[in-house]
Amino acid sequence: MKKLLFLLFAFSAVAQQPAFKVLAFYTGKNDLAHVSFVDEANKWFPQIAKANNFSYEATSDWSKLNAENLKNYKVVLFLDTRPELPEQRLAFENYMKSGGAFLGFHFSAFALDGSTYPNDWLWYNNEFLGCGQYASNTWRPTSAVLKVEKPFHPAVKNVPSVFHSQPNEWYRWEKDLRLNPDIEILLSIDPKSFPLGTGPKAHEIWHEGYYPVFWANKKYKMAYCNMGHNDMDYEGGTNATLSKTFGNVNQNALIVNTLLWLGSK
Repeated sequence: MKKLLFLLFAFSAVAQQPAFKVLAFYTGKNDLAHVSFVDEANKWFPQIAKANNFSYEATSDWSKLNAENLKNYKVVLFLDTRPELPEQRLAFENYMKSGGAFLGFHFSAFALDGSTYPNDWLWYNNEFLGCGQYASNTWRPTSAVLKVEKPFHPAVKNVPSVFHSQPNEWYRWEKDLRLNPDIEILLSIDPKSFPLGTGPKAHEIWHEGYYPVFWANKKYKMAYCNMGHNDMDYEGGTNATLSKTFGNVNQNALIVNTLLWLGSK
């Protein structure tokens, strides 16, 4: 009887082990819309982790982006910013080149010469993400019609071929991702979205063009998601959150699919 109880306990302990571990990095200080997204993400991801048998840990301590600590995690997330110290960047690059997995959101890809986040990590923006530096964005945050470009990719399993997104500030990039043979564009903005944005500046409203918003790099186990900027009540002076990123069934399915793909063996 004791042996049976021991075996049942051991089986239960194994069954409760997460299939993989996720470590999310964030700064949570730059732009209230990004802070709002980070706060939302750190409430939503633990629920998703529990429902899908993986563990989720979030930290604003970027010193944890080191080789020894990264050994404990299958997937790394950048929720808003990126690492700035050379040793942290090198640790992340080595982690990815050694088979690690990554999902980045919105501002994590932002780089612009002359800004607080200069285009000074060329491996990351040019080779890994493939997009180069930031070029422009829409304003205000608005919903877009998104279309699936690679219907057989595991990230878009059971996601409709066309669907409406949550409100977001959409980015345009320096490089045309269609010209990079390593990049798989998974979602782009459907022309039905135009005009996209409300201004007030004319260049903040897009009327035409091709804009990838979710893609992978075949050389690595990774994906980048341009979503991650909530609408905020700046003009009204309350700074209240007016929209949520994780308030959309199809968009949420995309994120869950992607995490399960990244965490798979």
